[in-house]
Amino acid sequence: MAFTLHGLPVSSGIAIGHVHLVSHALLEVNHYHVAERYIREELDRLDDALATVQGELVGLKASATSGQSHSEVGAFVDLQMMMLADPMLVDTARRHIEERRCNAEWALVQQMEHLVEQFDQIEDPYLRERKADVVQVVERLVKVLLGHPGHLPPKRRDGLGTIVVAHDLSPADTIGFRDHNIAGFVTDVGGPTSHTAIVARSLSIPAVVGLLHIRHLVEEDELLIIDGTRGVVIVAPDEKVVDEYRLRRTELELERTKLNRLKDTPATTLDGEEVKLLANIEGPKDIGQIRAINADGVGLYRTEFLFIGRDTLPDEEEQYEAYKAVLKAMPGKPVTIRTFDVGADKALKNPGIRFEPNPALGLRAVRYSLSEPKMFLTQLRALLRASVHGQLKIMIPMLAHAKEIDQCLALIDRARAELRANGQKFDEQVDIGAMIEVPAAAMALGMFIRRVSFLSIGTNDLIQYTLAIDRSDEAVVHLYDPLHPAVLKLIGGTIQAGARYGLPVSVCGEMAGDPNYTLLLLGMGLRHFSMHPANILEIKQQVLRADVGDLAPKVQRILKMDEQSKIREAVARLGG
Repeated sequence: MAFTLHGLPVSSGIAIGHVHLVSHALLEVNHYHVAERYIREELDRLDDALATVQGELVGLKASATSGQSHSEVGAFVDLQMMMLADPMLVDTARRHIEERRCNAEWALVQQMEHLVEQFDQIEDPYLRERKADVVQVVERLVKVLLGHPGHLPPKRRDGLGTIVVAHDLSPADTIGFRDHNIAGFVTDVGGPTSHTAIVARSLSIPAVVGLLHIRHLVEEDELLIIDGTRGVVIVAPDEKVVDEYRLRRTELELERTKLNRLKDTPATTLDGEEVKLLANIEGPKDIGQIRAINADGVGLYRTEFLFIGRDTLPDEEEQYEAYKAVLKAMPGKPVTIRTFDVGADKALKNPGIRFEPNPALGLRAVRYSLSEPKMFLTQLRALLRASVHGQLKIMIPMLAHAKEIDQCLALIDRARAELRANGQKFDEQVDIGAMIEVPAAAMALGMFIRRVSFLSIGTNDLIQYTLAIDRSDEAVVHLYDPLHPAVLKLIGGTIQAGARYGLPVSVCGEMAGDPNYTLLLLGMGLRHFSMHPANILEIKQQVLRADVGDLAPKVQRILKMDEQSKIREAVARLGG
């Protein structure tokens, strides 16, 4: 009998395929006593599993950075590699085997549960995200120890793909499925920014997450339909429903083909307003995607992915080469490079980093940079040196205080002085900008207007901090709402202040790449959008159909509303 489930849509598209259940290995671990004479053998078994998983992750990292998928995946894999080397996990599990004379699987799970309990005592979104990584890496080890790493079935002859159904998927798991004719992903847990969601979007594979108990409601090889746009999963559909969704999928594929024709068309509204559509990237390997859709430049280069998951930090020369490569590949187009945004969920591999009870509100982004001036100066010198190769803009994340801006500008001046003293060339006129990511910054824009050359709104963090909602926690993710009136007032006010004082403003968070919000942002006055390259052509289509003169008064009325349901209805009518 067919039935329908509703979850969180995180990667658009239609998928039709047969279920492949991914084992939840942690539920299969038994506890048994190991005789003293076999303890060495059990320790060797753990070491062999570690070596196997490390080898798998090395291969997956190479696959993740091959240019075919989002390079954030590489950072996730690095994080799991770090956990495999963490003495809190592995060395303690070894002691459990020796002292308690237990099997390796049980020792790992016991220590994992101890670490999870520690994380659960801290009400912090980023640590909860890290807790999921601990669970995922232990499950990967346990699968190897149990002898069923979870290989996919062979390619089907009926032309239908495989839909992976799991409690949760690590980035390593998801990347490992890339070359196996996967049609879609469905998981019990997760949110819009979970690993499964990010990887699925980067691979353009439909996905629905947060379905709670789907893994126990479907059977191996059962037929499934995923609507990754609406968040709908249909189990055991009849032939009529399958035909309907095949038609919808064909229509979507035809629409994508048509979008490719827009790549060389300037993004100009019906009433002649020019709009810049820029790309968010993590490194030089993303340039191919940008060129394929002819983006107007780079609106956000996340440099922290040069730093994360390494035993040693990148020196000035390595950073310079990475920045130079992107600038040289974008001649005549702006490249906005953000200084490293580390801390919280993007921790450096540094055992000396202090414990923070609430990392999301702690030493992260610009706060971390200013606490490590030597490290920050190295990056600033590398950036300035690269500026001679293109149109560089430097952007500072998570600023909230005038003194932070002044300290950053002073360090930039110091980096310039050091380069001059060494006879190294750089562009003296590099624009310095600020990210507006916390409500305090959006409500006190005067300090920014007097000090910087441009602003970029990071909507992901701005929404999260404004609403006190962890966007990765499926229990509260339904409250994460870009259309909350407080959020819209902060975004609209920032855009309007920029226009009033002649300061360019962009949006580089998820809202910029969501076609549901394009007309709203245009009506607010936004003219610079920055997003994942895969979204640019769809947003361009929205821009080409828009009439800003008609939108602006409608949006001003929306900004005066204070009921989310009415705001949602009014935003939906903007395209009507």
